[in-house]
Amino acid sequence: MECRYCKGTKLIKFLDLGQQALANDYAKNGMMGQYHLPLKVAFCEKCGLVQVIDYEAPENIFNEEYKYYSSYSTSWLNHCEKYVDMIVKRNNLTSASNIIEIASNDGYLLQYFKKYNIDPLGIEPSASVAEIARSIGIKTDINFFTKEYAIKNIKQKADLIIGNNVLAHVPDIRNFVAGLKIALEKNGTITLEFPSLMEMLKNNYFDTIYHEHFSYLSLYFLKRLFENEGLKVYDVELLHTHGGSLRIYVTHFENSIKVQKSVEKLLQHEYEYGIADKMTYIRFGEHAKQTKYEIVKALLEIKQKGKRIVGYGAAAKGNTLFNYVGIDADYIDYVVDKSPYKQGSYLPGSLIEICNIDRIKQDKPDYIIIIPWNLKKEIEKELDFVKEWGTKFITLLPEIVVW
Repeated sequence: MECRYCKGTKLIKFLDLGQQALANDYAKNGMMGQYHLPLKVAFCEKCGLVQVIDYEAPENIFNEEYKYYSSYSTSWLNHCEKYVDMIVKRNNLTSASNIIEIASNDGYLLQYFKKYNIDPLGIEPSASVAEIARSIGIKTDINFFTKEYAIKNIKQKADLIIGNNVLAHVPDIRNFVAGLKIALEKNGTITLEFPSLMEMLKNNYFDTIYHEHFSYLSLYFLKRLFENEGLKVYDVELLHTHGGSLRIYVTHFENSIKVQKSVEKLLQHEYEYGIADKMTYIRFGEHAKQTKYEIVKALLEIKQKGKRIVGYGAAAKGNTLFNYVGIDADYIDYVVDKSPYKQGSYLPGSLIEICNIDRIKQDKPDYIIIIPWNLKKEIEKELDFVKEWGTKFITLLPEIVVW
């Protein structure tokens, strides 16, 4: 067992989430026999990368069957529009600027550059979501971004490269970053957003671990990664998305732009928290196990009273949680989701049916578990009508809350 990045063998396994179906591999017709893979996570004492041990090839995940569409969250779209407004002003972007987004999904972000008369390029490996982007006029190349892709296909280097929630989805992270350097114009900027490893550890967000996420990232690790490839992190921001994310700003090492105090400040914060200490990870694994017992106990008590529980949001994080804890249709009658691409399917592993939101209006369940807890406020507002008949909400992480 060796580290995917540094090839070191000082891997400390700290969490075993059992045999899991791929988190976005939604089952059709409730059929059994889905492909399962061990979901174990380890920390490399040598380089600091947190990583899944067993993983599936990306082309078997991000393909025409991939069912994650970014445009179905209003709060996420608002976040992306604000980013575009900010980065256009901060980097003095114009209609002549060359902008590339990697893992551009359904055009959720690039659409907002249109009001600035900027024609960006999206690179997206999943054909089904890429076609949605193309249908709204977003130029999209259906492909995986790698060093080899950059050498062959990037004819005009980018003034701005965007990568939201893609860095964790790359098994060969060294190759990916080498490609970024090749594709970046000499005075250009890369912005990358990703869930913060420190926030995951602090808040017990073990449900954000699944096979699509090959890596769990800290600034402690990324500073080393980028410097090894001739790039530097010159600024970092803390975001509220996904329960706590980082947005880093990266440029060529030789670029004269100064490294902001925010970088050293966060590095110090991570170090003081214990980001390089194996015991931090071991404690996290034990906490996850204890939470599993508490969730089972809480849901059993509700079901034993004859109450009905449903879920809202067929999110990948919920699939990790349900399969680890052992939640299936005996606990949750069904899950509703706004995406028509998921409705009529079944959650991977647990095989809980995914329905249209109108089902809640018909059935009037006693409890609704908000599965994507990071969108709790948005979802509670959407479901305000359930208060008429006294339905209660539940979130299961970072701790069980009923209201």
